[in-house]
Amino acid sequence: MIDLYTAATPNGHKISIALEELALPYTLHALELSKNEQKEPWFLAINPNGRIPAIVDRAADNFAVFESGAILIYLAEKTGQLMPADAKGRSQVLQWLMFQMGGVGPMMGQANVFFRYFPEKLQGAIDRYQGESKRLFRVLDGRLREHEFLAGDYSIADIANWAWVRTHNWSGVNLDGLPHLQRWVDAIAARPAVQRGILLPPSQLDRNASEEKAQQFAAEARKMLETGQSTQAGV
Repeated sequence: MIDLYTAATPNGHKISIALEELALPYTLHALELSKNEQKEPWFLAINPNGRIPAIVDRAADNFAVFESGAILIYLAEKTGQLMPADAKGRSQVLQWLMFQMGGVGPMMGQANVFFRYFPEKLQGAIDRYQGESKRLFRVLDGRLREHEFLAGDYSIADIANWAWVRTHNWSGVNLDGLPHLQRWVDAIAARPAVQRGILLPPSQLDRNASEEKAQQFAAEARKMLETGQSTQAGV
């Protein structure tokens, strides 16, 4: 049994999706970021960085793993699924996983901050991070032009990238002119395990909500950022 400590963010949903895909039994612990639960001593003992997600593998002497990419690798290696065993295949998966960890997530996260949450509209910053997010989307689209998935078969690399790319509207970035990326987004969204995973835990944010409701959500998230409570630009 695995304990999953998480919240309804792209990084959090990476792990619930993976656990559903792998059919691993787990107990969901949804942390309230607005109450700073991720900074409480009991959680810092699991993740010293005080961010979600994190897991504790009870079957492995209560082994704790933090950082979403590291958790995905751990789960894939534990089960022998969602990542090839051969060196080249494994490397391809890890390359596209690192592409998300070092590129897609940080750039979209910053786009969220400046486009949605920052009290002032700094157009230069908005243009910078939305533009870089779209550039990374074009890289993904190019890869998917000749590949069904990012690294051979469906893998943790697809899960990690999809969990962020699916939220593109919230970052103010569209998928216009990226037909291969759109095809991939739709195909993964149709997977039953993915549909279950993105509801665990459910998000207070409807990504297709009206602009008025989006602004209300952004206002609450802005308060969290201003007080230093939120650790996820992907809320």
